Amino acid sequence: MLIIVVLRLWPLVLGVNFSFTGDGDRNGTWVGLDNYVTLFGDPLFRTALRNVGLLVLLLPVAVAIPGLLATFVYLRVPGHRVYRGVYFFPAVLSPVIVGAIFNLLLAFDGPLNTLLGGVGIGPVDWLGDPDVAIFAVVGVHVWATFGMALVVFLAGFSTLDPSLLDAAKVDGASLPQTVWHVIIPSLSRTIQFVFVTTMIGMLTSMFGLLFVMTSGGPEGSTYLPEYYVWIQQGQMNQPALASAASTALFLIMLVVGLVQIGILRRAGKEE
Repeated sequence: MLIIVVLRLWPLVLGVNFSFTGDGDRNGTWVGLDNYVTLFGDPLFRTALRNVGLLVLLLPVAVAIPGLLATFVYLRVPGHRVYRGVYFFPAVLSPVIVGAIFNLLLAFDGPLNTLLGGVGIGPVDWLGDPDVAIFAVVGVHVWATFGMALVVFLAGFSTLDPSLLDAAKVDGASLPQTVWHVIIPSLSRTIQFVFVTTMIGMLTSMFGLLFVMTSGGPEGSTYLPEYYVWIQQGQMNQPALASAASTALFLIMLVVGLVQIGILRRAGKEE
């Protein structure tokens, strides 16, 4: 408890308190909610919040991919031992390396657009189109990180009663029916954990990709709260405003996490 209080809770309290002080000439002066008023009046921060909403909508896909692949590995599809290592390999790569690789792959004249051109699809400006860039970065993040979620799912599968799968097979259940009526209810706690940790990862672990792939652009379309915090702290020299943005990010993660857990628990009880 002492370690948690000293290294976690106390710095959190200091950060929240700092968000109510001023920057520049008002450094250290109590300014109340001025930073938060400035924060929510900033179009870039509102864009970051809109992108958070997009991440929440894309979250089921980000969780379903490793869940489905873990199901295939658990059911021992041919080559499952190789797949297990291949799926996890991107998780050990630095975000900077991943970003540099996909900068080459997603370039306007890069291999992906060349491949699309070969099948008659026009080139896509993956990182230069404001309507596309955020989806490209999120897709790369999911590719680079779902290996860890897959390992968690496999750990959850180790607690699954094999007799339930045998009973489903005897009853003639198809794979989708087995997944929906047997595997998902049995792994409800694991799914809750993966949902929450994946969301936290999306909100706090994409800075490296954003910095390398888009630098928040084009036109600020790929801003997320953590990138906004870095801009205010590192480039704009407004640490108090950055603390306000960091506090807002913490509250967003708390609310989204609690809502997710509530929805998943309710769904589990209905099953």
